[in-house]
Amino acid sequence: MTKRLVRRAVLRGGLGGGLALAGIGAGGGSAWAAGDGERRRGAAGGGGEVYVPIAVGAGGGPVGSDRVHVLKVGPRDAGTVVVLVPGMFGAANDFRLMARDLVASVPGIQVWAVDRREENLADRSGFGSGNGNGHGDGTRDGDGDLVGYYLDGRYRALEPAAAGYFGQWGLARTLDDLRCVVLAARAGGRRRVVLGGHSWGATSALAYAAWDFDGRAGYRDLVGLAVLDGGVRGAFEGTGATVRDSPEEVRERLAAIAGGRVFDMTLSGVGLGSRAESTQIWYQLAGWYAHHDPEGRSVLQDRVPEALRVPFPVTNAALLGSFVDAGFGWPNDISVHSGHLAAEADASGVRGWVDDGITPIGRVAEAYAGPVPGVWEWYWPARLSVDLDVSDVYADTDLARSLGLRLRHAPGIDLPLYAFQTSYSNGTVVESARRVVAESHVPYAAYESDEGMNHLDPLFAATPHNTATHTLAEFLGRIGGR
Repeated sequence: MTKRLVRRAVLRGGLGGGLALAGIGAGGGSAWAAGDGERRRGAAGGGGEVYVPIAVGAGGGPVGSDRVHVLKVGPRDAGTVVVLVPGMFGAANDFRLMARDLVASVPGIQVWAVDRREENLADRSGFGSGNGNGHGDGTRDGDGDLVGYYLDGRYRALEPAAAGYFGQWGLARTLDDLRCVVLAARAGGRRRVVLGGHSWGATSALAYAAWDFDGRAGYRDLVGLAVLDGGVRGAFEGTGATVRDSPEEVRERLAAIAGGRVFDMTLSGVGLGSRAESTQIWYQLAGWYAHHDPEGRSVLQDRVPEALRVPFPVTNAALLGSFVDAGFGWPNDISVHSGHLAAEADASGVRGWVDDGITPIGRVAEAYAGPVPGVWEWYWPARLSVDLDVSDVYADTDLARSLGLRLRHAPGIDLPLYAFQTSYSNGTVVESARRVVAESHVPYAAYESDEGMNHLDPLFAATPHNTATHTLAEFLGRIGGR
């Protein structure tokens, strides 16, 4: 989802973040959450929605981890499949709302949103996704309440000491997995595939196009590329986030991974816990209650770290708003423009949420609630962060080769390209896309922007206000919707 959280104090009302929750992630709990088979529901635009596993190569992880999952939205007989890759810490449900809008707008497409293999390691059973004992009302058979299951650390947590294999899950592993998805989407060449992504997912999509798969260029599997607020060739320069890709920095980072620091800990900077998965758990809990009981008094408020706690009673929807709205001082890369707290409390003394932005809090709640697929990946490989930084130059360099990055085909890319930027990058997403086009054989490019959006707004904004969805639909209609 986010490419890299800008490391600064998260401020709200002059109070800094950074508190750790003492009990979160202590261990125990249920088995890996993701289940086999298809999960189905109806969907606007026709064709329904299914969530299915796809087998991938062995990665050395626990039983059940050698697979990725795909959320499919739209008609099965579509001639074009749009495969979308989430960004850093992102997951398939990032794209559900966008997918519905695209399918409704562009005849003849189906959207596949990808969950990387890391998603298999999250224990979402507390939300009723694993062994089926969740009830959807915050209770669990035998385990007590939903909040206690997660915030008191009874869920199954992944410890770095037991995850040495995770240190090998870099870009090569990710793109080999993604190719399994792309080939499944192509159905032996009977369907066309447009590959895209958000943030570092956009970087991954462009890396796929330039990648050498045993002598075959990745872009030859595709008919188009779609870059949403991310990319290569300096796409993130305008955010102020440093690309740590010097040989010295890479050596230091690889040494840290070899020493056991296999998880990227960026999201711990939010202040909702010190474990790799703490913030993601909080976000899903907040989304869950905001979705199921938006006007009820917040179930979580008393457990929120004091530095981030609203100092008066709020509803479940308002608590989620305080976690995601840009007006609360959150960095651009983890926030949306949703609304504000009600100026006055209701008769019971509780303040609600007022939507006056482009992204209603109910849409955020629907996406964040899950349970499967989710929006936030619990564990992000530190090695993948290294590889994506090194991939920024988008060339077959000595450093790239030393890391096993097969970025050999960027100059040959001959696909139409769509690039969209928000206020997040201050213009460098489109600038970088223009560099990619100038250094390749891209025949046609569409460059779009909306400075009124933050980094996550394109994923969840209301349909009438989502510039990204509208312009991407136009692009797909031109090159992929037939």
